[in-house]
Amino acid sequence: MASPQSSRQSSYSSISGKIKMHSIHVDSVQRWMEDLRHMTEVECMCVLQSKPIGVDEDAPSELIVSRVGAVGEHITRDNLQTLLKRALVVSTEMGKMFQRLEKGRWQRVNSTAVRVNCHVRSLIQEYSTARNAPAEMQKYEKSLLEKCMELNVITERCLHTEDEYFLKSMKEAIHEILTDVSDSFSHMIDMALANEIQILIRQIEESDNVFAISTAISNLQSLTQDGPQLCSIIAKVDGILCLADILTDGTCTEATRAEAAAVMAQITSPHHTSTQYLASFLESMQDIVTALINLCESASCGEVFLLASAALANITFFDSMACEILLQLNAIHILLDACRDRRRVDTPYSKDQVVTILANLSVLEQCSSEVLQEKGIEQLLVLLNEKPSSFSPSESAACERVQQKAVVTLARLSRDPLVAQTAIQHMAVPRLIELCRSPAERNNSDSVLVACLAALRRLAVECPDSIAPTDHQQLIKPRLVDSFLLCSNMEESFV
Repeated sequence: MASPQSSRQSSYSSISGKIKMHSIHVDSVQRWMEDLRHMTEVECMCVLQSKPIGVDEDAPSELIVSRVGAVGEHITRDNLQTLLKRALVVSTEMGKMFQRLEKGRWQRVNSTAVRVNCHVRSLIQEYSTARNAPAEMQKYEKSLLEKCMELNVITERCLHTEDEYFLKSMKEAIHEILTDVSDSFSHMIDMALANEIQILIRQIEESDNVFAISTAISNLQSLTQDGPQLCSIIAKVDGILCLADILTDGTCTEATRAEAAAVMAQITSPHHTSTQYLASFLESMQDIVTALINLCESASCGEVFLLASAALANITFFDSMACEILLQLNAIHILLDACRDRRRVDTPYSKDQVVTILANLSVLEQCSSEVLQEKGIEQLLVLLNEKPSSFSPSESAACERVQQKAVVTLARLSRDPLVAQTAIQHMAVPRLIELCRSPAERNNSDSVLVACLAALRRLAVECPDSIAPTDHQQLIKPRLVDSFLLCSNMEESFV
C-alpha cells in the first residue's frame, strides 16, 4: 500500500497547485472571515445530518456566473477563483484526513469525512444551480457523492469498535476510497474549470463587440497567471486557435493583439513541465509566429513589443520549426533594429526576450551570415554592458540574463570563423576577460562567468593569438571548473 504522504502528493496536490496565492491577495482578516464562513456553514450542516439550511431562492448563489454572451468584467475570472478556493478547502480537508487516518485518530477521521462530504455536496449543488454541467461531469458528480457517503459510513463504523484487526483492514480500505475520492474530485474540478473557460473562449469567438472581446481576452490573460494548470486547460479547449485568430486579424486593435500575445506567452512558458497539450499549436505555428514578429516590428510602445517578443521567445523553446520560420521572416533584422529603438526596447526585460530569441536562432547554421549582415555582433557586445538602473532584484536578474544569453549567442555564432574574427576585431576578448575577472561587471552572476569562459575558449580555438599568455594560462588552459573556481573566488582588488 502506498504511504499516506505519497498518496497525498498524488491525490490532492493537483488541486492545491491550481491556486496561486498572489492571485488571492486580500486583507488577512477578510481572508479569515471568508474561510470561516465556509467552515461554519459546514458545521451547521453536520449538526443537521447534511441537510442544508433553507435559503432565499432569490438570493444569488456564490457560484452564479454570467450566461453565454453576457460578458461582464472579471465575472468569469471571479467565478473561477471562487471555484478554486472552494476546491482548495476540500483538498485541505482531504489532506487532514490522510494524516489522521495514518495516526488512527478515528473520531477525527470520521468528523473530517463528514466535512468533506458536506463541502463537496455544497460545491456541486451551487455549481449545478449556476450552470448546467456537461453530462460527463454530472456522471462524475454522482459517483463522487456516492464515494463521499461511503467514506462517511465506513469511518463511522470504525468509531464503534476496538478490534485492532478490523481497524487495520478498514484503514487500508478507507485509504483506497479516500485516494479515489481525491482523484475523482480533482478530475471533476478540471472539468468545471474547462467548462467555464470554454464559455469565455466562446464569448471571444462569437462576439462582434470590440470592448467585449477585449474584456474577455483580458480575463483570459489574468487566468493564465494563476498557474500552469489553467494554462493547460485553456490550451486543451482550443484556446490556442482562438488566440491565433485574434493575432492574425488585421481589424483587431494593437491593444487586443497585445493581450492575445500575453496569453500566448503564458501558455507557452518553458517553465511549464508539460507541453503535450499544445499539439494544436503546431497547426497554426506559421500564422502565429508571423503575427507576433509583425507585432514586434510595428509595436507602438515598449509594452506591446515586450508581450509579443516574450511569446516569440517561449515559442522558440517549444519547437525548432519556429526558429526556421523566423529566419524566413527576416526576424534578425527586425529584432536587432528594435534593439536600437528606445521606443520599442526600453528595458532589460525586453532585451532579455530579444537575446533569448537570438540565442535560440543561433543554433541554426544560416543564422551567422544574417547576424553579420545586420551588424549583430556589435549589438551583442553592447548587451554585454547591460547594468540595472535601480536596486530592483528583478531588474538585476534581467540584466544577468541579458549578459548570459548574449555571451551564449556569441559563442554559438563563433563556430563560424568569420564571426569569431569579427568579434575579436570589435574587442570581444577584453570585455569577456573583464566579465570573468570582475564580479561587479557581471552583476555577480556565476552563470555569466561560465558563459564567458566557454565563449573565450571558443574564440581561442579560432584565433589563439587573441588571448594574452597570462589570460590563456588562467582562463583557457585549465579545466573549465578550475578556471571557474579561480574567477569566482577572485577579489575585486586583483583586477
